[in-house]
Amino acid sequence: MAGYENIYEYEPSLKGKGLAIGVVMSRFNQDISEGLLSACTSELKRLGVDEGSVAIATVPGALEIPLVLQTMARSGRFNALIALGAVIRGETYHFEIVSNDSCRALMEVQISTGIPIANGILTCEDDDQAIARMHQKGSDCAQVAVEMANLLGAIGGQS
Repeated sequence: MAGYENIYEYEPSLKGKGLAIGVVMSRFNQDISEGLLSACTSELKRLGVDEGSVAIATVPGALEIPLVLQTMARSGRFNALIALGAVIRGETYHFEIVSNDSCRALMEVQISTGIPIANGILTCEDDDQAIARMHQKGSDCAQVAVEMANLLGAIGGQS
């Protein structure tokens, strides 16, 4: 880029070696959540994250995910966290509450703890939409977690 020779730019890194990743998965809509988890863990492995450096906790539903993520973030054991689940629209307003509040709480945990969280809580109109998205979203979350952990590590390591 012309004119930016003296500006330092952090390069994205998807190298998972040496990173510890925590995953919290909702058991509600379990088939979809397990599809997300399968894609996520496969991608973490492909990126070089050691299987022994991945911890998975399950919770009843999407609203329970943020509290467990907060506990994991405060433990000091993880470089990044991943939230996995599916909220499928029903006939009541409950869909909006769960979707909005789970997302808001993930952001609050991320900002208050400084630990990056990849949001893999699908919010879909129906099961077909969730099934169509679960593998790509699970894989994307693994990449986001690794990239953000590396970026924050690089920024923290700058003198």
